[in-house]
Amino acid sequence: HIAERSVYVGGNTASTTGLTVSLTKEAGGEVGIEAGALVLADQGVCCIDEFDKMAKSNQDGLLEAMEQQQISIAKAGVVASLPARCSVIAAANPKNGNYNMGKTVAENLAMATPLLSRFDLVFILRDRADLDQ
Repeated sequence: HIAERSVYVGGNTASTTGLTVSLTKEAGGEVGIEAGALVLADQGVCCIDEFDKMAKSNQDGLLEAMEQQQISIAKAGVVASLPARCSVIAAANPKNGNYNMGKTVAENLAMATPLLSRFDLVFILRDRADLDQ
């Protein structure tokens, strides 16, 4: 086992609450907290595929988790901080399907610089089209 705890999320279907935390109404009118992918992956790995397809507003939900290693919520009278001490592995395709070496990584991925800076490692895998093969 590489990581005892791991969660996979598709970027094209992920929401901010699905990544972080949401509130639910329980029977009897009580409010409950439902953990999202980053909280469920605490002390493990959260893998996000199709990161480029994720809405920018949903990507913003990752900022606190990746910097502070926690998710804070203050809604409906509930104030809580949940641990999100996980590694985030994200895969994204470049804009227009081709990586332009004349542009920065942020420009190629259409990703905000503050979010990109929270990744410790960034690997560029290029697939060069060869008409002879």
